Amino acid sequence: MQITALVVAAGRGTRAGGGLPKQYRPLQGAPLLRHTLRALLADADVTALRVVIHPDDLALYQDAVQPLTDPRLQPPVMGGESRAQSVANGLAACQGDVVLIHDGARPLLSREALARLIARMQTAKAAFLAVPVNDALWFGADDTAERAVSRENLWRAQTPQAFDLPLIRAAHAKCDEPLADDVAVARAAGIPVEIVMGDENNLKITRAADFMLAEKLMRQNMDIRTGNGFDVHKFGPGDQVTLNGISIPHSHGLVGHSDADVGMHAITDAIFGALAEGDIGQWFPPSDPQWKGAASEIFLRKAVERATLRGFTITHLDCTLVCEFPKIGPHTEAMRAALANITGLDPDRINVKATTSEQLGFTGRGEGIAALATATLVKI
Repeated sequence: MQITALVVAAGRGTRAGGGLPKQYRPLQGAPLLRHTLRALLADADVTALRVVIHPDDLALYQDAVQPLTDPRLQPPVMGGESRAQSVANGLAACQGDVVLIHDGARPLLSREALARLIARMQTAKAAFLAVPVNDALWFGADDTAERAVSRENLWRAQTPQAFDLPLIRAAHAKCDEPLADDVAVARAAGIPVEIVMGDENNLKITRAADFMLAEKLMRQNMDIRTGNGFDVHKFGPGDQVTLNGISIPHSHGLVGHSDADVGMHAITDAIFGALAEGDIGQWFPPSDPQWKGAASEIFLRKAVERATLRGFTITHLDCTLVCEFPKIGPHTEAMRAALANITGLDPDRINVKATTSEQLGFTGRGEGIAALATATLVKI
């Protein structure tokens, strides 16, 4: 079963305040939309991911998804004048058997709820996540209670809402009136829709206060990990060294199977360490000729991709370079910028510093460079 997740993120979100459309406002150090997309990409059953955006938001979108290197994330689709038109535009770009239509402002989708929904679609034509109404319900007028309303068989709809792709595409094509959601579109077309138990924490962020609630919910289930990395490379022939993506003129080069970027190797190992997924040598064996002379950016991007697939956000990187020369200080800001570009972190979450070994050991004798790194990862 080929499953495409379609995230609708073309709205303006003005009720949330904050100037930016709510899907691009920061939440736990990253744009809200990035959290939403990571939640979907964490499920291996999702074979493709499309996002419907407002035409004015392309730059904001590109910034939000910059660290998401997963090839399942496909180019964005431009939205229309209404949510229904935006969904229709997105459906036209989707392929596969099943589509999961999800709100861009629901970043707390759990793996368990998504797995239940996908499992139901093995037999259903349409299904959606929902939670039963547990509170007493009253009909009121002018701030006065008029009559009680039975809550029996009432459900609060959530997303994703899952559909047989050809059926929901046809339903949208013949729908000529605004309806509450895509379940309503399906029902208007006569498609039976099944209810799947959702999750109370699957919050749709609508108002400013919802950001605070989402932050609180995220902290409750936070998984914080720290990984360490260490690497060394000796000097050899050459006229420059590459450190954390920056080429620095020098009387020697660094010797290695790849480009010998000792700093980036240490950072990559730190991320793999935090994930408990081995080290750079296991993922990119030096015995494999395809990595001969390879740019270490490839290795770091893979580590970032693995973190994303596991549902983690990299929140901080710290790298120490140990050498007598070349001088590192003049290049640290450029290194931070290069690392930020690769990882998607803000530069103020990346630190690069240098020290000497007081002329002791191989670094003190000028035989090479060592690097130590620490990475902090958080899964919400």
